[in-house]
Amino acid sequence: MDVPVTESELEAAALVCPSCQASVTTGEQFCEACGASLGAEPPAAAEPPAAAEPVAAGEACASCGGRYAADGYCENCGARKPNPRDHFTEQPASWVAGVCDKGIRHARNEDAMALAADDVPGSRVVLVVCDGVTSAIDSDIASLAAARAARDVLGVSRAQGLGIESSRLSAMTARLNAAADAANDAVTAATPADVAGNPPSCTFVAAVAEGTLLLAGSVGDSRAYWLPDDGQPLMLTTDDSFAAEQIAAGVPRHEAEHGPQAHAITRWLGVDGPEHTPRSTSIEITGAGWLLACSDGLWNYCSEPTDIADLVRRTAADHGGDPLATAEALVAFANDQGGQDNITAALARFDTPTTNEKGAD
Repeated sequence: MDVPVTESELEAAALVCPSCQASVTTGEQFCEACGASLGAEPPAAAEPPAAAEPVAAGEACASCGGRYAADGYCENCGARKPNPRDHFTEQPASWVAGVCDKGIRHARNEDAMALAADDVPGSRVVLVVCDGVTSAIDSDIASLAAARAARDVLGVSRAQGLGIESSRLSAMTARLNAAADAANDAVTAATPADVAGNPPSCTFVAAVAEGTLLLAGSVGDSRAYWLPDDGQPLMLTTDDSFAAEQIAAGVPRHEAEHGPQAHAITRWLGVDGPEHTPRSTSIEITGAGWLLACSDGLWNYCSEPTDIADLVRRTAADHGGDPLATAEALVAFANDQGGQDNITAALARFDTPTTNEKGAD
């Protein structure tokens, strides 16, 4: 279930600086306290439905061309009407796109994503991916609410700090932490009051690029990668998982990530989750490349930065560098490998990163 942001909530947020929380006046362009830009929120991407839409009488069956009955099943072949939540896409700008898919083995899609971007390629982008914990109830609801809540926080920020790089990074990190708080609050709001056993929960990864400054942070084992056309690809996030602890102790990555407890996570969002401040890292973008945020449904089959960089480069080349077609092909790749989990791939293409000058888009 979606957790919408009301107009009154947006108006209230507009009276507080998104970077330092100081009071500001409607119409101001920059915060007098910290210098952060107070630009307007970019247009939100079209939202995917949270669940299957009502069946229209006589609607054609996608499998055989027959007609769906009111219960959502085809009168001719018995196929269930596809749930729009099972596979959806977002493309807020020509250079940014994502695909979220149920995979083959799971009955529902517990992954979610929410994206925002400015129109100018290489300028500003927000990628958020959340992966619902399968053993918990309503994790598909929680993950979608969390991703959208985090996107909405990060989407309104034009954090410039005091105009120097360290100040800008500090302001962006504060907004990333606030986005994780909002995502956790959204999961809590989606948790039934009488829940017993495992309450709704999900992982969280967000990547934000403003000009040449890229910041990524995560809770759980969803990931962000920077994949330059030339140079060393980087995994920007560190998993909160049993496998990551084994890798840190010297166990080879392939062995740790394919063991019996490989996907046991040690941090997550939810009412029963431990501390959820993202562990973050930042880099300066110096050339062309791809920013990728993804769930383990993709990196299960291609974990090492060099391997996933090669996969993205080859896939992009096969699809003319189009982000949406490339993301669709990455999801298809994971399904071809078995599709044992839900799959999300969100991409941003940087050809010529823009500058970080104050007031620039």
